[in-house]
Amino acid sequence: MSGASISKLPTRTVSSLEPASRLEVRSASVTWRWEEITARAEQLASTMKNYLAQLAISSRPATVEAADLALRVFAGHLIETDPDCLCVADVSRHHIESFKLALAARPGKSPGQPAAVATICLKLGMVRTFFERIIEWDYADAPRRVSIFAGDFPKRDEPLPRFLDDPTAAKFMAALAEDPDRRRRLMVELLARTGMRAGELGGLRDDAVFRLSGAHWLRIPVGKLHNDRNVPLHPVLIDLIADYRARRGPSPSGLLVVRNDGRPFDRRTVHRYVAAVARRAGTGHVHPHQLRHTLATQLINRGMSLEAIAEMLGHRSPRMTLIYARISNDSVAEQYFRATQAVEVASGTPIADEEARLLARSHPRLLANGHCTRPAQLDCSYQTICEGCGFFDTGPEFIPILRRQKDSAVEQADFERSHIFQELIDGLTTDKPLGRNAQGQLPPPR
Repeated sequence: MSGASISKLPTRTVSSLEPASRLEVRSASVTWRWEEITARAEQLASTMKNYLAQLAISSRPATVEAADLALRVFAGHLIETDPDCLCVADVSRHHIESFKLALAARPGKSPGQPAAVATICLKLGMVRTFFERIIEWDYADAPRRVSIFAGDFPKRDEPLPRFLDDPTAAKFMAALAEDPDRRRRLMVELLARTGMRAGELGGLRDDAVFRLSGAHWLRIPVGKLHNDRNVPLHPVLIDLIADYRARRGPSPSGLLVVRNDGRPFDRRTVHRYVAAVARRAGTGHVHPHQLRHTLATQLINRGMSLEAIAEMLGHRSPRMTLIYARISNDSVAEQYFRATQAVEVASGTPIADEEARLLARSHPRLLANGHCTRPAQLDCSYQTICEGCGFFDTGPEFIPILRRQKDSAVEQADFERSHIFQELIDGLTTDKPLGRNAQGQLPPPR
């Protein structure tokens, strides 16, 4: 494949880059437009725009937009730091090294913070792919070699997925079940119970539900990884979809859920819906992808195979699913408890019998107003402090008991404990965050 026709590329000798202070430097805050780039380096702009036109044929719009932005940032940097570099063929290693420094100096999304490592890697990767392809495609205006190497990319962190633990997820789902907005409830329930992505939710067709072998399934449309998939439908979702359709009537757009103006839901609106439910639940900020991570974590913790989870989430590579196995590693937990038991035996610490130990590990102990999640190896000998302990966990079903206990504490002038019960009740019934008592801290004496 040939590139843009070039009668004669400008010749130049490679010199050191001009100090940024002497030139019109905008790369730290403003991205150049193609009109400006063309006016200053016509051949450079022409080669890049021809590449983007080819990329648009084989890639998704979001990929083309990302490449467009990265190339404009790179072209702007070349113009600012080396005005004599008028075509891609003139780009050499010292331009790349200067570009890396400029990317690291660009401001990030948060005020006063530099660009994220992921942003730097994305832009370097887009520019490297641009070089690789125009060389493969035999563009006349192409460098002799790709001057971006693996060592140029900053090391990215590999954090575990952020998910909601079981008590927080239960609190979120309980609030969702009471959501008065039926459409919002349906949309967030779909995210939480199928693990679909926010972008896939807006593309669900009205005929996406079907029956197969006596079960209801949902066809999730082609999305991020260019593949569609079928996932089983929870009975709650079957009822919610049927109720929503009955109230909505025929879909004029052919989509399952649409905005009031008939247009598909965008990711930003989906984010707002999930955040609204989280505020009602008092769980702190929750974003749609956390619900996907939460579902995957719950499924793997309860014995679902990695292969089945990968199929449900639409993962193309097993490596994408294996990350959830790192969240709850039963082998590590088993060896840890075995080792701590040996330590306690050596130190003379009393240990519950094996049956009680296993039961405590697998099932939180039921209290009158909640559950004790304290491991058996750390069993305590304290009395009447459970509600202020960090291992104490309660839920909406215990609110009547907590209220009676608060009233009893008030009658006995035990204001410290009545304060603890009131904070627990507030945390379960309002948007007010749990106080310090939920973290195991007693209130100051009154």
